Amino acid sequence: MFCQRNQKQCPLVDVTEVGSFIPQKVAKTADIRTDIPKYRIYRDGVFTEEVTDITAHWEDDMVAFLIGCSFTFETPLLEAGIPIRHIEEGCNVPMYKTNIPCESAGVFSGPTVVSMRPMKPEDAIRAIQITSRFPAVHGAPIHIGDPHLIGIEHIDQPDFGDAVTIREGEIPLQQLEVLHHKLLQWKVSHLL
Repeated sequence: MFCQRNQKQCPLVDVTEVGSFIPQKVAKTADIRTDIPKYRIYRDGVFTEEVTDITAHWEDDMVAFLIGCSFTFETPLLEAGIPIRHIEEGCNVPMYKTNIPCESAGVFSGPTVVSMRPMKPEDAIRAIQITSRFPAVHGAPIHIGDPHLIGIEHIDQPDFGDAVTIREGEIPLQQLEVLHHKLLQWKVSHLL
């Protein structure tokens, strides 16, 4: 329900059948339990361990939700000659909690989270054109320019990920990201 009410923030790419760990719609040979580099295990909302295989934790009544990610459109941006700072600097994309609320669904709620990629204005225009072609992975940026307008007080202090250099003349593009990490923790803690 939360994903349905917040389709731009949480675009559902696939949902497995109950008990199935194979995302039939997008990767028929994948195994959700083993094919992701790392898994963070939360129990009762508290982080307990990080593992590379969750086969021992998978239960017959579990369902996997695959949510689109802004990393998907980075290759087309690079192919268009648009540099991506966090890739250049060898770190994770900076992500920020905003003052834009997601629409609640039962116990699920939280602010919209955005990732940020600084660009020259001319690259930003092209980036909007490119990312607009990917609505299943957030689509075009939701904000360009002054981050204070969406509640980001310190662009050099991301809530998640790593800070990147913003050069003279560049503007920050705020792209939707997956929802607030506390909501994700709740989901995982109630699944395991």
